[in-house]
Amino acid sequence: MRVTIETIEKIEKMHGGLCRILLPVASVMGALILGACTQDPVGKEESASTLVATERPAVLASTDDFQVGVNQFEVPREEMPGASTYQLHCAACHDGTVEKAPHFSWLEMMPARTLMAAMTEGIMKTQSAGLSEADRVHVVEYLTRQRYRGDQGDDLAGLYCEGPAAEFDLDKPPAAVSWGHDTSRFVPDQVAGFTAEDIPSLTLRWAFVYPDALRARSNPAIGFGAVFAGSQDGRVFALDLDSGCVRWAFQAAAEVRTGVVAAQVAGRPTVFFGDILAWLYAVDALTGEVLWSAKTDHHPSATLTGTPTFHNGTLYVPVSSLEVTPAADPNYHCCTFRGSVQAYAADTGARKWVSYTIEDAPQEVGTTPVGAKVYWPSGAPSWTSPTIDVKRNRLYVGTGENYTSPADGNSDAVLAIDLETGARVWTRQFTAKDAWNVACMMADNPNCPEEDGPDFDIGNSPLLAQVGGRDVLIVGHKMGAAFALDPDNPEELLWETRLGRGSIQGGVHFGMGLDGETLYVPINDMNDTRNGDWLDPEAARPGVHALNVSDGSVLWNQVAEDRCGDERPFCDPGVSAAVTAIPGVVFAGHLDGMIRAYAKASGEVLWEFDSARELVGVGGRTGRGGSMSGGGAAIGDGHLLVNSGYGLYFHEPGNVLLAFSPDTPAGE
Repeated sequence: MRVTIETIEKIEKMHGGLCRILLPVASVMGALILGACTQDPVGKEESASTLVATERPAVLASTDDFQVGVNQFEVPREEMPGASTYQLHCAACHDGTVEKAPHFSWLEMMPARTLMAAMTEGIMKTQSAGLSEADRVHVVEYLTRQRYRGDQGDDLAGLYCEGPAAEFDLDKPPAAVSWGHDTSRFVPDQVAGFTAEDIPSLTLRWAFVYPDALRARSNPAIGFGAVFAGSQDGRVFALDLDSGCVRWAFQAAAEVRTGVVAAQVAGRPTVFFGDILAWLYAVDALTGEVLWSAKTDHHPSATLTGTPTFHNGTLYVPVSSLEVTPAADPNYHCCTFRGSVQAYAADTGARKWVSYTIEDAPQEVGTTPVGAKVYWPSGAPSWTSPTIDVKRNRLYVGTGENYTSPADGNSDAVLAIDLETGARVWTRQFTAKDAWNVACMMADNPNCPEEDGPDFDIGNSPLLAQVGGRDVLIVGHKMGAAFALDPDNPEELLWETRLGRGSIQGGVHFGMGLDGETLYVPINDMNDTRNGDWLDPEAARPGVHALNVSDGSVLWNQVAEDRCGDERPFCDPGVSAAVTAIPGVVFAGHLDGMIRAYAKASGEVLWEFDSARELVGVGGRTGRGGSMSGGGAAIGDGHLLVNSGYGLYFHEPGNVLLAFSPDTPAGE
């Protein structure tokens, strides 16, 4: 769709006059992108966003800029030696036409080492047999835009634990807190190992540098005297909690973006996680030995982003996708993915049931003017860790937008699903008529759905709270609002509170937190969303906000100061990552690299640490912190663990896991 005056008028009419401009341009957050304009999901007329157009912005030309700080070569990507080799030998399968073959947009997100291993000894060995060693190197460098360093031997040499540091402590089992157990992201004092009084003395004890990484977004887990963390290169590390040395490293098929879940399964210490190729893993927590693995979805764009939830011997796994990205190719047959939640026996990996977010499988319904097939219905990915409701024997999970027109009633919704059967109990949609993919960010791209957004998906876990003996289900929305529902009557809206302007990278992203009847709502609220919209900077509300769960009233607003400056173009003060609370305090990691502790009572900043700088890690390895997004802090056994680095979608790259502890923990 080319941006014209007629286009603007059409969009304004389509969105009930709420939008000033909806223009497809320069940025994407996969299927976690917010809409470019605000739309009230419950029918109010006022808008939370103020858009001020100063000139006509350019449209998106390619998706190369999605990964920040990647290109290590002086020549344009299309002029690299591997470009022609890839087109000749690889593109025919990886352009979306071959089932189960990861799309180009997936391959370019993988580390060079992983791609080379696939061609030399892995799944692509046969297909790559005719390529020379130089050809393989050129293809890898073309895909990753990083120089391939060759076989460097054991890149963890000098980092392995010795002596007592190598031993796991079975007397310190993992607590059932955070994603994977409890989506409220609240850690009691006895689990945290420190209190609010200890916060001012928090000190950096060690930093672990993830090899060959530009982002660190997997939520760590603490248990057995160790911390378990996933990485961009597909490894999951078991690190000594006190020193950060490596006890073991497990290699998954691709980047591990989900959080890690640590639990006892039939008396066996086990960790669970998923990778971006939609593989689900169970690994022995003490040895790193794989116990079982399962391919959750064979769609080439399927992925696991939401942390599996462990409950009563079963893993409940949300399945999402990034099919919105290959849809940017006008020749791509869009779109054939539909989201799901799946249940697996934690001890064996046997799948118990699959509950699709869209009941009907996509069917071919036509072709675009350039001959690409159109499929419907599609989309509604599930990005978030499911919330368990023991009382009602069900789970709650959020969904994203549809990918093709017409949008249906399953997108941008909260679903209630029976734990035993996977049957849908109810659906509560928050934004109707939301169909979108990256083609909408490009001029004259026929893969853009008629609705053209606004892409207001539910990307965070619904929270189950209690107020005066009554259960309340709380939902964070990417248009900058929080809502409370009655889980027995989901159409009843108990309250709604607007906190941010909402935008393509605004609102509530990955996770809110609960401390009793206090709700912590992180708001991103970026000024420069890189999508062609100009937001009034005077109306920006990035930071952390506290609400009263009983009525949604605002207890305090802690709007973060913009400290980025012109020299940091990918810096922003907003909060995209999930927050984590202990009694009286909530921790938040900001996109500008700041980690802050806020007082429950007032919002006062009790402590802060600037991670956006060079840091010396375990074994003398040098890394750097950056923006924070995805998983939040892990807290336990006297430690605060925070990942720093998010080199995607115009944010600052980084590759460190930071471990803090108080100088004198409570009780000593």
